[in-house]
Amino acid sequence: MASFKPTKVQFLPKLGENVTEDTLYWKNYKSPVQIKEFGAITKIDFSPLPPHNYAVTASTRIHVYGLHSQEPIRSFTRFRDTAYGGSFRGDGKLLVAGSEEGLIRLFDISGRVALRQFTGHSKAVHMTSFLSDGFRVVSGSDDLTCRVWDVPSAVELSSITEHTDYIRALAPSKLNPDLFVTGSYDHTVKVFDMRSGSSVMTMQHGHPVECVLLYPSEALLVSTGGRYVKIWDLLKGGQELVSLKNHHKTVTCACLSSVGNKLLTGSLDRHVKVYNSSYKVVHNFDCDASILSMAVAPDDEVVAVGMTNGVLSVRHRKHKKDKETLTSRRRRGPSYRVFVKGKNFVPRQDDFLVSKPVKQYLRKYDKQLKSFEVSKALDTALQTWTRTSKPEVTVAVIIELNRRGTLKNALLLNYWLIVLLWFSEVFYILKRVCVDLYQQVLHQSPVVERQLQRLMEVLGREAELQQELLQVLGILDTLFASPTPRKEVAALAALPVDQGPQLQAA
Repeated sequence: MASFKPTKVQFLPKLGENVTEDTLYWKNYKSPVQIKEFGAITKIDFSPLPPHNYAVTASTRIHVYGLHSQEPIRSFTRFRDTAYGGSFRGDGKLLVAGSEEGLIRLFDISGRVALRQFTGHSKAVHMTSFLSDGFRVVSGSDDLTCRVWDVPSAVELSSITEHTDYIRALAPSKLNPDLFVTGSYDHTVKVFDMRSGSSVMTMQHGHPVECVLLYPSEALLVSTGGRYVKIWDLLKGGQELVSLKNHHKTVTCACLSSVGNKLLTGSLDRHVKVYNSSYKVVHNFDCDASILSMAVAPDDEVVAVGMTNGVLSVRHRKHKKDKETLTSRRRRGPSYRVFVKGKNFVPRQDDFLVSKPVKQYLRKYDKQLKSFEVSKALDTALQTWTRTSKPEVTVAVIIELNRRGTLKNALLLNYWLIVLLWFSEVFYILKRVCVDLYQQVLHQSPVVERQLQRLMEVLGREAELQQELLQVLGILDTLFASPTPRKEVAALAALPVDQGPQLQAA
């Protein structure tokens, strides 16, 4: 645990390939809330009973937080040196913690002063916990001893000296008040029975043990140390079942979720890994610094992670009602006055005006013409909306291409020529270019011949229409040039039908 360099390695399955319900379950957490403590966070423990407050041990104090509070609701600061291993009793009313000075203190969760103080260890006490009966406390120390204390009388009941190195891991049994498991830097994990006063089982982890953990059935035991996480079968005399090596640095902590008893491990490589029942990594939480402690709330509502830089990272589970609330909230758009603000401002005479040039954005066909993509520019100008709504744009592009001499390269004979009949001059230019372009293959390609035939038909109809328009124009000129006064024409129009022949006879 001396040196640790951040590394970013992720072992998650790719989305859509091996994503399981476990992966989706653990993805359903909000972004972490960061709470700064006074030092490295060595222990996090949730109260077993609602409202599931949790104790955070860091530096010379223990802070108790609510599930949704970012400020401590209770603080215990009666430590002269670094505090370690703050743990709740089963009813959540008492809290026990060790310290660097070798003392063990017992606190009432509703008070501030220590109710009991256990003395007997000669070195730092890193691990403390209540046995399942609630009337005894077990502790592990750097003096290589493991001691059991009586809470009412504050008397030492027994002392076990089977380890040969620091004791840094402790897990009491919840089913049997006389059993507890310890892990040491001597690479061993031991199961002790208070009735016999000695260990009944020993497992060789192979590395300094940082954490031990019992499954709820207490048939399986988890030990972490080095880069390894090992699972032991206690019903088979401590046989090793699984050895996991998914972290790149020392694995410092482990815990179990309430739903499905999923295993979570934290490491100095800044990753929290979640395993399924087959011990495959299904999810990964990334942290900002190396991880020393971790805990999951009894209902999986909160995942709390403590790091070496003194930052407590708290993740809360998302709920459907939260999503519904977010979706029901419509983002209010800016009001009308925001858009018209300053539009009608009139400067005074002594004001100095700074004009900001308005950036002109080029159209798509202008960009293509600028980059000499003549075919694409013509295709853009001949799009349905452009040639029907803004035919002048199409004509302007064709004129520009003709001016550049690149019209032949961009031109294809097609139905869109019909719309250009509105612009006779441009149309005749196109007609001439098309004939010159396709006269060599006129009788070889039925497609070109059919298109030219269609063009001739359109030209014939246009010529007939022009002739009819000229006739109408001549009639209108004759009417407008008539010398008959307007009043007389109006009077003639007002005469009855039967007087028409008489007027003609006269």
